[in-house]
Amino acid sequence: MSDLLTLLEPISTFVPELDLTDGTAAEAKLNERFPPGSDTVRDIETAAREALERGEICDRGDEGMKWGRVAKPEAVPGGSSIDAVHMTNSAGPPHTHPNGEVCLCLPLSEEAKFENRHETWVVMPAGSRHVPEVKDGEMLILYWLPEGAVTWG
Repeated sequence: MSDLLTLLEPISTFVPELDLTDGTAAEAKLNERFPPGSDTVRDIETAAREALERGEICDRGDEGMKWGRVAKPEAVPGGSSIDAVHMTNSAGPPHTHPNGEVCLCLPLSEEAKFENRHETWVVMPAGSRHVPEVKDGEMLILYWLPEGAVTWG
């Protein structure tokens, strides 16, 4: 998993530079700096898929929705936790993002969508609340939570 963490480091150092009160602007900056389909994102996807197959990430939960911590905030440049969730046509528990959430969506099937979008960055602004849902297939999502802050329920 050290390869995956190394590949994620440039994003981890970029996340604190984003204004997470404006999700649209933050998504635009992420898509510009780390565009889906770029070599950087493809390398991350390859390493994440391999970690998933080896059971190093997403080792909790049930079929349809498995999750796990990739790194704690204190182990990540920029102070965000990094988590991963592997979802197949499922919805997760409702939660609030006190400091925002930055998601890298890696579809594992052709039509999979998270927040009605396919391969992309999704930023949930600071203070936002949602029920995460993947429709039309299977997706692996890596997400950064500044200071590891999330409120479940």
